[in-house]
Amino acid sequence: MTIKQYLILMSSCTVLCWCGLLMVIFFINPEATSSLGFALFYLSLFFAVAGSLAVGSYVCRLLFTRFYSKKESVQVSFRQAVFLALVFTLGLFLQSHHLMTWLNTILLVLLVTLIEFLILALKKNPIDNNGITS
Repeated sequence: MTIKQYLILMSSCTVLCWCGLLMVIFFINPEATSSLGFALFYLSLFFAVAGSLAVGSYVCRLLFTRFYSKKESVQVSFRQAVFLALVFTLGLFLQSHHLMTWLNTILLVLLVTLIEFLILALKKNPIDNNGITS
């Protein structure tokens, strides 16, 4: 899959997720629904936010940085978009259950930051013949 195909597919899926979220908001009554209605809301919100952040952060990386290759930019943008969408969605879920405190927020952000650092630390760096990592 090329970068252009990825952007087209991700953008169209993101638009569909936003439409799904709007449908959930307008057609499901939160006072009369079961846990399925809330699950649909949080899942559609997660996918819509993750898709928007993935496309937006890839475009920003493409315009403003030259640190990564295009393939690495897509991977990093998608991974970080999923993490941010997870923090956002879990934050809203905690807030809806009156569990959103400073401690829970800090722990959630620290957990996601730790996972990101672990991914970066475990990423294999190629070693050239002199033993120096590039």
